[in-house]
Parts: sequence; C-alpha cells; structure tokens
Amino acid sequence: MPAPVHHVLVCGYGTMGRGIVNLFTKGGFRVSILTRDPAKLADELPKGATAVADLPVDAPDLVMENYPEDIAAKQALFARLEAAYGGHPIISTNTSGLDLTELAAPLAHKSQFIGVHYLQPPDAFPLAEATRIAETSDETVERMVAALKQVGQDAVVLNKPVVGFLFNRLQHALLHEAYHMLEQGWVTPEDIDKYARLAFGPRMCVTGIIQQKDVGGLDVNAASQRSIVPALHHSAKPVQLVQDMAARGEHGVKSGKGFYDWSGVDIAAYKDRAADKTRRILAIIQEED
Repeated sequence: MPAPVHHVLVCGYGTMGRGIVNLFTKGGFRVSILTRDPAKLADELPKGATAVADLPVDAPDLVMENYPEDIAAKQALFARLEAAYGGHPIISTNTSGLDLTELAAPLAHKSQFIGVHYLQPPDAFPLAEATRIAETSDETVERMVAALKQVGQDAVVLNKPVVGFLFNRLQHALLHEAYHMLEQGWVTPEDIDKYARLAFGPRMCVTGIIQQKDVGGLDVNAASQRSIVPALHHSAKPVQLVQDMAARGEHGVKSGKGFYDWSGVDIAAYKDRAADKTRRILAIIQEED
C-alpha cells in the first residue's frame, strides 16, 4: 500500500490557496503555507495550518502549488522544491490550462508530478481533477487520489495531459457555441443563463451528460448528432465578441461591466450567496438514490 500523505505544503495563498488550505486542515492534515509575509496571515489561518516564509526543514509529503499561470515562476518553485527535498514529495500544480508536460520538463523526479485542478471555490465542490503526465507513477496517482478522498473530494483522473483537461474542455466547448450565438444576435445572455440554470443544469445534476443519453436513447442521440453537429460553430478561433469585450476593459465583476451590469452590486455578498446555493444543491445531488 502506498505511503499516506501527512504533511501538505501549500504554495500560494490567494483565492484557490485559501480554499485548499481549508480542505486539508479540515481533513486532518498538517498544513504549511509558503507565503512572502507569514505575519499577515497570523489571524486568519485555520487550526492545523502554519505560515512560513521559507521552505520547511522537514520535507512535506505533498506540495500543492497555486502560483499564477506563469510557467517560469512555477518551474522556479519546482527547482527549489527538488533542491530541498529531492524526490520525496508529490509535486502537484493547480494550473487550469498550462501544458503539464512542458511544466514538468526540468524536473528530475517526474514520476512524482501530477496536475490537480479545482473548481472555484475549491472547498465548495466534492470533486477535483487529477491529470498525469507520461512519467507520473501509479503510486503518485493513488496517493493523490487517497489524499483528496480524505478531504472529502472524489477525483476525476485523466491519463493524458490534454489542453484544458476535462473541466475546462467541456466548459469551453459549451461556451464557444453560446458566445457564437450571442455574437450572431440569436439570443440574449439572460436567456442562455436561464436555460443553463433552469433546464440544462438541473437535468445534468441528476443524470450527468453521458448517462442521460443512455436514459434518453442513444438511437435518438445519434440521429440528433447527424443533424446538429454539422451546424455547430466549429471555428478554432476564440469568439471575437468576447475578445473585444476584454480588450475594452469589460471584465465582468472586476470592472463593474461584462455581459451584465455589476455596478452597485455587493460582489462579496453575491459570491457568498452563490457558494451557499452551490453547497445546498450539492447536498441534494449527493443524496442516495
């Protein structure tokens, strides 16, 4: 049986890092947080977590890296970790879109490397995706999956580091078509979201995507594919509408305007309500059939 994980080092304490720290402290792990200014975190750390400015002397069993999407910064951290700890810890990266094979290229111990990607906020969802590169060992995958299970999360395991992994590939496939329909003026953002919230989302919550087609009939689905798939927007380019909005500074809640007007909205309260609704929905979904 693979050795269990006891000590977790979380590198980066932004939105994702905070959620991951909450998960692992509640799961009973000893957690260290690598941060530039530990004193700033002294009053907000959960029980079982310690903030440090330098790498801990004793090697962690698992490193959870949450740096910004910058390959050079992540690789510099990985080099420090291997110089300090050799091949002892599992090194996981919480990237959502960077090439895992490229990220791991300078590593001496590639068998210990794995991608672990969360939805946001990570402590609100009982799911994470773990993606291996060609060199990732079965033992590393097993230990990572076991650690996630201990914090109450199931793991979706990808056996190849495809761009976007599972979560973002499916999300962006749906968004690409939705953005195209908006660009063409065929529908409004409000009606797309109405469909997602009141029809697509609830049905998928119960049956998922694939199982639902078994229930509905694969013969029906196969016929629908033949007529609908050729008509979809199969462009390999990002939809220009969204690129132009971003270029104009229309960044959504960050700027007060996106597809919706966010001016005057209490964003923190909105996010809290959304997280609470998500937890209550998940509680219903996880009820036994």
